[in-house]
Amino acid sequence: MIRSGQFLQQKQSLSQKLSPQQIQFIKMLQLNTMAMEQRVVEEMEVNPALTDEDNSADDDLEIQEDPFDQPEEKEETEDYDEELQMKELDDLDDTDWEELFNNNDWESTRPQTTREEEEERADLPNKYEPTQMEQLEDQLAELSMSEREKIIAEQILWSIDDDGYFRRDVQSVIDGIAFNYQKIVTEEEVETVLKKIQKMDPPGIAARDLRECLMVQLEVEGLDGNPEKELAFNILKDDWEAFQKKHFSKLKQSYDIDDEMLNEIFDEIKRLNPKPGISEMNIPTEHRHIDPDFIVYEKEENDGMSAGVQEGKMHVLYKGLVIALNRRNSPSLGISRKYKKMFDDLKKQQKTGASKEKIKETTSFLKEKLESAKWFIDSINQRKNTLLSVMETMVMLQEEFFRTGKGIKPMILKDVADRINMDISTVSRVSNGKYVQSHFGIFELKYFFNEGVMTEDGTEVANRVVKNALKKIIDEEDKQKPLSDQALAKELKQEGYPIARRTVSKYREQMNIPVARLRKQII
Repeated sequence: MIRSGQFLQQKQSLSQKLSPQQIQFIKMLQLNTMAMEQRVVEEMEVNPALTDEDNSADDDLEIQEDPFDQPEEKEETEDYDEELQMKELDDLDDTDWEELFNNNDWESTRPQTTREEEEERADLPNKYEPTQMEQLEDQLAELSMSEREKIIAEQILWSIDDDGYFRRDVQSVIDGIAFNYQKIVTEEEVETVLKKIQKMDPPGIAARDLRECLMVQLEVEGLDGNPEKELAFNILKDDWEAFQKKHFSKLKQSYDIDDEMLNEIFDEIKRLNPKPGISEMNIPTEHRHIDPDFIVYEKEENDGMSAGVQEGKMHVLYKGLVIALNRRNSPSLGISRKYKKMFDDLKKQQKTGASKEKIKETTSFLKEKLESAKWFIDSINQRKNTLLSVMETMVMLQEEFFRTGKGIKPMILKDVADRINMDISTVSRVSNGKYVQSHFGIFELKYFFNEGVMTEDGTEVANRVVKNALKKIIDEEDKQKPLSDQALAKELKQEGYPIARRTVSKYREQMNIPVARLRKQII
């Protein structure tokens, strides 16, 4: 009975719990070739049901410890559900075992690693170093977060730019989570998680602008008991414009400080890190060993390859260009046949009336190991198809470059994501820290993502082209009278690139080129 003042209310909400396979796939998607190789080794160590050798050889292997020959130490439990146990056996029986045993469908593409190359790589002194993204995710795992918060955090991390800034708006995170996970989150939830991420190492990561980045770093260090830090924080918080424009007199008057204190405050701020992101491209090439994740080359007449992405295959063909995955992305994994033998023995024991408790324990063991192995193999295949789909789209958009080595076109993550109906964060996971080998060298995938600039004749060119033109002008300038940003903008306009002075400043900073007064040389 409904009493007075009580009301029935219906509420509709969209909620979906992430399956273990989805979580596994998302984690594996971001791994590069070397990290993926390590991940496979780790999985094989914990799951003996997985094998990368000739599965037919397993037929003659004996199980070291037969679960059916154990002494009967336990009595059958009262809550044993025989109907449930039979259903689990039926579920396992419906599995396509031959497909799992014979998962050796990796095609032999032309660029293969020879034994000599393998031995040479083994002698390399450089060990695998985790990327900054992997380091951030390790820290994330240690934070006390709900599953919902971890999903938000993952979406934020994979929206961070190379320099460590989070320049997408909060709504894009909400939309990405709805697209990828079918979950609805609020702006407040995103803001809360974002603040937690910003205080990870390095402090200021995922800041939305320079001001927020510097303020977070001061907060993490602690403000109590340090007048210079407290004043620096307040200036950044309340007088950012005056600080940017170096209105010293206004700042001294507002905070009642002298020149000495103001200098100390500026020194306090200048020592902070304005770019908490560390791109792998900043590491000198001689200190890195790059193992390309993709190989793109011209198809020869006798290659005999068919077009289109196929389940489990290692390459795709686009207009005569072969887009191949590095064979080391994963070995040819399958499920050990001795585990199928265990399954067959289990069925025989069930028919002969063996101990139901033993059958129950073995069923649970088999189910856990076999399902885990199947999820892992499925995740690898899904990862291969996603990687190939993204790389094929990038080749389509940058076809001229992959054929001639010239003509990089404007392309952003959204261009690729829209064409393959994926979220931007998924494309970011694929492109982050991965490399492609072409006839013209090895390039990080992020090399191909750049915004466009409109020339005077109405043609859109990649900003990388404009940056190269800017660098050429600076390299050739009179070092006794270096050009200001305004003068550089004028020079670029004469070459057909009408961009504003502030854009010149941005490009110059991105290339780590100092301002004119710092480029001046005494000859």
